Amino acid sequence: MATLRELKGRIGSVASSEKITGVMRMTSSAKMHKAEQMLKQLVPFRSQVETIIGNLLSADAAFSSPLLDEREVRNATVVVWGSDDGLCGAYNVNIFKQLMALLGTLRAELGDAAEIRIIPVGAKIAKAVGKLSMAGVSVATYENISAKSDDAAVREFTRSLVDSFLSGSTDRVELLYMNFKSVSRQSPRVDTLIPVTTEALGGDKDAASSRPYIFEPDVNTIFNKVLPMYILSVMQEVFCENRASEQAARVMAMQSANDNAKKLLDQLRLEYNKLRQQSITTELLDIVGGQVR
Repeated sequence: MATLRELKGRIGSVASSEKITGVMRMTSSAKMHKAEQMLKQLVPFRSQVETIIGNLLSADAAFSSPLLDEREVRNATVVVWGSDDGLCGAYNVNIFKQLMALLGTLRAELGDAAEIRIIPVGAKIAKAVGKLSMAGVSVATYENISAKSDDAAVREFTRSLVDSFLSGSTDRVELLYMNFKSVSRQSPRVDTLIPVTTEALGGDKDAASSRPYIFEPDVNTIFNKVLPMYILSVMQEVFCENRASEQAARVMAMQSANDNAKKLLDQLRLEYNKLRQQSITTELLDIVGGQVR
């Protein structure tokens, strides 16, 4: 049975843990809101790009781009996002499970002859992916890219992916990341970045076709200028989605840890008070027994 001194030490330790998890929860919450605001700021840019592309698609003119070319997939690239830091619950574990499911789907679709290259973004997911040992699956890392990369690094990373597709090094680029919906809800999502499909471009073609536009210099030139902007906007949004989702997962993990610390603290205090009361009662009985004798 624990002594009063031992219980007092445990209470102090758990109380400190409660304070630490509370501070970490508030810090993660602030970071999550910051990432959420950045995500909202990206929406107008992407919406404008999609509007321009919608107008171009509705124009009665021929256009083409090598980024639209769908070819036989012999080499596929999967970019998977995780976290750089820990203490975010099962965030990276869930992403890794989705990655394994995606690899199985790609293998069934493309056949055993296809080569699949995985590019992890985030130190934790990179560590997990590095342990993979599957036939036809390789892992490539980029030193200057991480889950916390700034706009310049994201732009350079996106350019390298586009160049690998244009050069024929890869025939498809898939993105696997956590889609941020709320602080308590994030879901894995897979998007095809390249080749770009007309379905992905979307846009309200009927609304666009109802407005007369004059394109200068021509539709094809404008389309090939705007399409890389669209790809970049998608990548920027994915990075922000990952940051927001990671911090949301950390908020929930720290909230759970904080709640558990409070429960444990209440139990220890109750046990301490019972033991203290028992000790006082024993001392009183000893005093009374001595006076009687």
